[in-house]
Amino acid sequence: MVVVGGGSAGWLTAALLAADHQANPLVKITLIESASVPTIGVGEGTWPSMRATLARIGISETEFLLSCDASFKQGSVFRQWRSAAPQDCYYHPFTAPVAADELDIADYWFSYQQQVEFAAAVSSQPAVIAAGLAPKRISTPEYAFLQNYGYHLDAGKFVALLSQHAKRLGVTHIMDDVVAVHSKVDGCIAALQTAQHGALTGDLFVDCSGLQSLLLGQHYQTPLVSVQHCLLNDSALAVQVAYDDERSPIASATLATAQTQGWVWDIGLPTRRGVGFVHHSGHTNEEQARATLAQYLQLSEQQFTERYQSRLIRFTPGYREQFWRHNCVAVGMAAGFVEPLEASALVMVELSAKFISEQLPRSMAQLVIVAERFNQTFSYRWQQIVEFLKLHYVLSTRDDSDYWLAQRADSSMPAALQQKLMMWQHFVPSRYDLPMAEELFPAASYQYILYGMQHLPGSARPLKASSEVRANHAFAEVQQKTQQLRAGLSSNRELLNQIRVHGLQKI
Repeated sequence: MVVVGGGSAGWLTAALLAADHQANPLVKITLIESASVPTIGVGEGTWPSMRATLARIGISETEFLLSCDASFKQGSVFRQWRSAAPQDCYYHPFTAPVAADELDIADYWFSYQQQVEFAAAVSSQPAVIAAGLAPKRISTPEYAFLQNYGYHLDAGKFVALLSQHAKRLGVTHIMDDVVAVHSKVDGCIAALQTAQHGALTGDLFVDCSGLQSLLLGQHYQTPLVSVQHCLLNDSALAVQVAYDDERSPIASATLATAQTQGWVWDIGLPTRRGVGFVHHSGHTNEEQARATLAQYLQLSEQQFTERYQSRLIRFTPGYREQFWRHNCVAVGMAAGFVEPLEASALVMVELSAKFISEQLPRSMAQLVIVAERFNQTFSYRWQQIVEFLKLHYVLSTRDDSDYWLAQRADSSMPAALQQKLMMWQHFVPSRYDLPMAEELFPAASYQYILYGMQHLPGSARPLKASSEVRANHAFAEVQQKTQQLRAGLSSNRELLNQIRVHGLQKI
């Protein structure tokens, strides 16, 4: 197998394939990357799935945390999305609502909506996030948790760790430029012609070449399905922000703060923050974007320019019409990219790499079947990402700019999302809305966004008295657990400092 492109997508895919197929001498993996093509490195937030992925690859959590300047991410905090009011805020935690296996707890929260926010009623995690606490203790083993978590990480350092580990697993690394693609009569790729290493042959070619999509986009001319009519944003201005003090608190969640013309991400690493302004180039130019970031960071534009080297990233929001053509499959930004509102980039790499590894074709006949399955699965997943991100915009009441009016317009909403919203006027989001076995966003995620944005059903359905008693017990359990966690957890920085000294125990 030949993986084209380094970066998080290339090295994560190569490492996972190598780890899974170590016992098979017939599986050989080569990764080729160009020294002249910089990696985008936007993937600084992960989902909880990354814990299982790292464990599967064979990387210790202690090594990962210390090597990648990583910290714990317990979800997202959305500020000023419903309205521009300073106090407007809601949580999308990673921990599922209490008693989720027994009953639809949301139905029972509606009568308490005036007293307590939905997320705080059904999960202790918002309180843990608000207090800046870690999701585990130093005594909690690697990858285990008290509150579900993913990570914030330094993308460049993550790539370096994955690269070292993949090479230890036997991945061959070539630094060179691909100058031509040689095809077979049937349309499959026979070999990649390189500038200095001759022709690289392979049975399967994984395109991780980022936005240039060297194989799937350029060689196979696979069209990009633009979703800009739905998700306007096509630009991000990013900066790295030093802490005022090395003891400054590390945020427990990604902060996503809506602005008049877009939104700002703010993530906390042990040594710095990663901050970026996501916007639409048609509404905001680069100078205005810099002014917005300066204001967010409470700096004058001159102070901002003197202090930070900002980086503008342009992208066309969308995904490829197909992801697997013949013996070529695209992973990462070569397959598609949209704004990082729910940090979906790295989880799509994980899911793609897992699928390829677990369904690795043994024959051409199987390859055709696997390719069709992959295309169906990931087309659906991309549509789900677009719908879920759009939900954040259409539920807003903001009308303070043409940008927000455009983002909220009914005409910009996918038909499937319109249907779901019609159902959710009377029902809570459930498994009936989301039929796939491995949904990217479970019903609970939709509930956190809908009810966080105060988009409630028009009428409550009748409830069984026995279930109501169980629900009230569950609400009480959350409050009790919240008090215990507040008392028993240390801050993110305190835990990371302890890990630096003692490490986490292996499971």
